[in-house]
Amino acid sequence: MEAIALCNTKDLSHSEWLNKRKQGIGGSDVGAIMGFNKYKSALDVYIDKTTEEDSEQDISEAAYWGTALEDVVAKEFEKRSGKKIRKKNAILQHPKYPYMLANIDREVIGEKAILECKTASTYLAADWKDDEIPPSYILQVQHYLAVTGYDKAYIAVLIGGQKFLYKEIERDDELIDNIIKEIKEFWENCVLAKKPPQSVSVSKDTINRLFKIDNGKSINLDSVYNTDLETLQGLKNTIKRLEKEKEAIETKIKFALGDNQIGNTNSYIASWKNQSRKSVDMDKLKKEFRDAYEQCLKTSTVRVLRIKEI
Repeated sequence: MEAIALCNTKDLSHSEWLNKRKQGIGGSDVGAIMGFNKYKSALDVYIDKTTEEDSEQDISEAAYWGTALEDVVAKEFEKRSGKKIRKKNAILQHPKYPYMLANIDREVIGEKAILECKTASTYLAADWKDDEIPPSYILQVQHYLAVTGYDKAYIAVLIGGQKFLYKEIERDDELIDNIIKEIKEFWENCVLAKKPPQSVSVSKDTINRLFKIDNGKSINLDSVYNTDLETLQGLKNTIKRLEKEKEAIETKIKFALGDNQIGNTNSYIASWKNQSRKSVDMDKLKKEFRDAYEQCLKTSTVRVLRIKEI
């Protein structure tokens, strides 16, 4: 069965393209869903698919250069491999599982194969050593092979802007079956059911994105949380105590330095230097430029976690 073209991407804006991606699971989502992405969790994917906010509005430097250098990597692959490639200006859809989407970088002419172009920093060179390929990328291309029905994939990567290599990945139907199973479960039980996946490792930013605004209601937490709340309260008290100890020691050292900029012991150097910084005089701004001050005001809402023993 051949893949279905969900839409043509040639004239799509970046925002429109992101909205189309919300209609299903793409190749870059698979590693996160299956727990093999160091930078993205299944919960991040869930938020992307179930909220209107554009999680990729602020493109990272790495993502920006990955896109900017895609053509360079693709052309170098042609040069070194002797193969001809072409763009596929479409978001592809699995014929049986319409929520499985693929936005492939290139097709290899004369083969039932795709090319995925990557860039990596020098610090990640070890991930590509010998026959190694990052697991999240293996899952990504196997997902693309599932959607397209193709037999193989090539991954070309530019490492540190100065080392180029490419590798071949054969279709793995057993792995593809596992991918389809995981994606189906995630899409039906989480995205469609509007139930966040259970995640053991969730960043503070992610949880704040998921639950931005409280609903004003109260619930009863399971008694198992008593231990967590007691521990958290204890940690907060310990931090306060340590902050006071830190301040007392800093005051003692400052008193010893007096007017002097630097003090030496046989093991340490302590410096207490003057530093200048510019800041806005808010009182003057409000008094003399009231209109400008009002125009620059913005309201932001944050949720603050507080604990009180009862």
